[in-house]
Amino acid sequence: MPLYESVFIVRQDVTAAQVDALGDGFAKIVEENGGAVDRREYWGLRTLSYRIKKNRKGHYVLFNLNAPPTCLQEMERNMRLNEDVLRYMTIRLDKARPEPSPIMQGKGDRERERADRGGRGGPRGGRGDRSDRPDRADKPAETKAEEKADAKAETAAAPAETKETES
Repeated sequence: MPLYESVFIVRQDVTAAQVDALGDGFAKIVEENGGAVDRREYWGLRTLSYRIKKNRKGHYVLFNLNAPPTCLQEMERNMRLNEDVLRYMTIRLDKARPEPSPIMQGKGDRERERADRGGRGGPRGGRGDRSDRPDRADKPAETKAEEKADAKAETAAAPAETKETES
Protein backbone atom coordinates (compact mmCIF):
# COMPACT_ATOMS: atom_id res chain seq x y z
CA MET A 1 0.00 0.00 0.00
CA PRO A 2 1.19 3.55 -0.64
CA LEU A 3 2.44 5.78 2.16
CA TYR A 4 0.94 9.21 2.81
CA GLU A 5 1.50 12.14 5.13
CA SER A 6 -1.60 14.12 6.00
CA VAL A 7 -1.79 17.34 8.02
CA PHE A 8 -5.04 18.99 9.01
CA ILE A 9 -5.78 22.23 10.86
CA VAL A 10 -8.68 22.53 13.30
CA ARG A 11 -10.33 25.78 14.46
CA GLN A 12 -8.76 27.62 17.39
CA ASP A 13 -11.82 27.58 19.66
CA VAL A 14 -11.95 23.77 19.73
CA THR A 15 -10.34 22.20 22.80
CA ALA A 16 -7.35 19.87 22.58
CA ALA A 17 -9.55 16.98 23.77
CA GLN A 18 -11.97 17.61 20.89
CA VAL A 19 -9.06 17.73 18.44
CA ASP A 20 -7.92 14.38 19.81
CA ALA A 21 -11.43 13.00 19.32
CA LEU A 22 -11.44 14.28 15.71
CA GLY A 23 -8.11 12.56 15.12
CA ASP A 24 -9.51 9.34 16.58
CA GLY A 25 -12.49 9.58 14.23
CA PHE A 26 -10.30 10.07 11.16
CA ALA A 27 -8.00 7.23 12.27
CA LYS A 28 -11.05 4.98 12.66
CA ILE A 29 -12.17 5.83 9.11
CA VAL A 30 -8.72 4.90 7.81
CA GLU A 31 -8.70 1.58 9.67
CA GLU A 32 -12.26 0.68 8.61
CA ASN A 33 -11.29 1.10 4.96
CA GLY A 34 -8.24 -1.14 5.14
CA GLY A 35 -5.50 1.37 6.02
CA ALA A 36 -3.32 2.02 9.04
CA VAL A 37 -2.14 5.12 10.90
CA ASP A 38 1.59 4.56 11.43
CA ARG A 39 2.21 7.74 13.41
CA ARG A 40 0.12 10.57 14.77
CA GLU A 41 1.51 13.86 16.08
CA TYR A 42 -0.29 16.77 17.69
CA TRP A 43 1.69 19.92 16.95
CA GLY A 44 -0.39 22.16 19.17
CA LEU A 45 -2.13 25.47 18.72
CA ARG A 46 -0.07 27.48 16.24
CA THR A 47 -0.44 30.89 14.63
CA LEU A 48 -1.58 30.84 11.02
CA SER A 49 0.31 32.94 8.50
CA TYR A 50 -2.99 34.45 7.34
CA ARG A 51 -6.60 34.30 8.47
CA ILE A 52 -8.63 31.29 7.44
CA LYS A 53 -12.39 31.61 7.97
CA LYS A 54 -11.79 34.40 10.55
CA ASN A 55 -9.33 32.27 12.56
CA ARG A 56 -5.84 33.47 13.44
CA LYS A 57 -4.70 30.22 15.06
CA GLY A 58 -5.32 26.54 14.57
CA HIS A 59 -4.61 23.12 16.07
CA TYR A 60 -2.28 21.13 13.79
CA VAL A 61 -2.33 17.31 13.58
CA LEU A 62 -0.09 15.08 11.43
CA PHE A 63 -0.91 11.53 10.30
CA ASN A 64 1.50 9.14 8.62
CA LEU A 65 -0.73 6.71 6.76
CA ASN A 66 -0.26 3.36 5.09
CA ALA A 67 -3.51 3.16 3.15
CA PRO A 68 -5.08 2.56 -0.28
CA PRO A 69 -6.24 5.63 -2.23
CA THR A 70 -9.93 4.88 -1.65
CA CYS A 71 -9.35 5.02 2.09
CA LEU A 72 -7.64 8.38 1.74
CA GLN A 73 -10.51 9.75 -0.35
CA GLU A 74 -13.02 8.77 2.33
CA MET A 75 -10.95 10.43 5.07
CA GLU A 76 -10.61 13.65 3.05
CA ARG A 77 -14.34 13.62 2.27
CA ASN A 78 -15.07 13.52 6.00
CA MET A 79 -12.58 16.35 6.59
CA ARG A 80 -14.40 18.49 4.01
CA LEU A 81 -17.74 17.82 5.71
CA ASN A 82 -16.48 18.65 9.20
CA GLU A 83 -16.91 22.35 10.02
CA ASP A 84 -14.08 22.32 12.58
CA VAL A 85 -11.42 21.39 9.99
CA LEU A 86 -10.10 24.57 8.36
CA ARG A 87 -7.58 23.03 5.94
CA TYR A 88 -6.01 19.69 5.18
CA MET A 89 -3.22 18.54 2.91
CA THR A 90 -2.12 15.04 2.00
CA ILE A 91 1.03 14.10 0.10
CA ARG A 92 2.33 10.75 -1.06
CA LEU A 93 5.69 9.58 0.30
CA ASP A 94 8.25 7.25 -1.27
CA LYS A 95 9.35 5.91 2.11
CA ALA A 96 8.30 6.46 5.71
CA ARG A 97 10.43 8.55 8.06
CA PRO A 98 11.18 6.79 11.34
CA GLU A 99 12.24 9.99 13.18
CA PRO A 100 9.77 12.59 14.45
CA SER A 101 8.67 15.39 12.13
CA PRO A 102 10.80 18.55 11.96
CA ILE A 103 8.13 20.44 13.93
CA MET A 104 8.41 18.02 16.83
CA GLN A 105 12.20 18.03 16.64
CA GLY A 106 12.17 21.83 16.82
CA LYS A 107 10.06 21.75 19.98
CA GLY A 108 12.70 19.66 21.70
CA ASP A 109 15.41 22.14 20.70
CA ARG A 110 13.48 25.07 22.16
CA GLU A 111 12.94 23.18 25.40
CA ARG A 112 16.67 22.46 25.69
CA GLU A 113 17.62 26.08 24.94
CA ARG A 114 15.21 27.32 27.59
CA ALA A 115 16.71 24.93 30.13
CA ASP A 116 20.24 26.05 29.19
CA ARG A 117 19.32 29.69 29.82
CA GLY A 118 17.97 28.84 33.22
CA GLY A 119 14.33 29.16 32.27
CA ARG A 120 14.55 32.82 31.33
CA GLY A 121 12.80 33.91 28.17
CA GLY A 122 13.88 36.21 25.42
CA PRO A 123 16.86 36.14 23.09
CA ARG A 124 19.18 37.76 25.65
CA GLY A 125 17.97 35.82 28.63
CA GLY A 126 16.51 37.43 31.74
CA ARG A 127 17.75 40.35 33.78
CA GLY A 128 19.12 38.16 36.52
CA ASP A 129 20.50 39.84 39.64
CA ARG A 130 22.77 42.24 37.69
CA SER A 131 25.64 41.50 40.03
CA ASP A 132 27.97 41.59 37.04
CA ARG A 133 27.72 45.41 36.93
CA PRO A 134 30.83 46.87 38.61
CA ASP A 135 29.17 50.05 39.90
CA ARG A 136 26.56 48.12 41.91
CA ALA A 137 28.17 44.80 42.70
CA ASP A 138 30.48 46.01 45.45
CA LYS A 139 27.98 48.29 47.28
CA PRO A 140 25.78 46.87 50.01
CA ALA A 141 22.02 47.39 49.84
CA GLU A 142 22.03 49.90 52.72
CA THR A 143 24.38 52.27 50.87
CA LYS A 144 22.24 52.15 47.75
CA ALA A 145 19.12 53.10 49.75
CA GLU A 146 21.01 55.99 51.41
CA GLU A 147 22.20 57.25 48.01
CA LYS A 148 18.64 57.24 46.68
CA ALA A 149 17.38 59.19 49.71
CA ASP A 150 20.20 61.76 49.32
CA ALA A 151 19.43 62.17 45.62
CA LYS A 152 15.73 62.80 46.36
CA ALA A 153 16.58 65.37 49.03
CA GLU A 154 18.93 67.23 46.67
CA THR A 155 16.35 67.42 43.86
CA ALA A 156 13.65 68.63 46.28
CA ALA A 157 15.91 71.35 47.70
CA ALA A 158 17.22 72.59 44.35
CA PRO A 159 13.99 74.14 42.99
CA ALA A 160 13.35 76.00 46.31
CA GLU A 161 16.81 77.61 46.18
CA THR A 162 16.34 78.80 42.61
CA LYS A 163 13.03 80.51 43.44
CA GLU A 164 14.64 82.51 46.25
CA THR A 165 17.45 83.80 44.04
CA GLU A 166 15.05 84.86 41.30
CA SER A 167 13.03 87.21 43.57
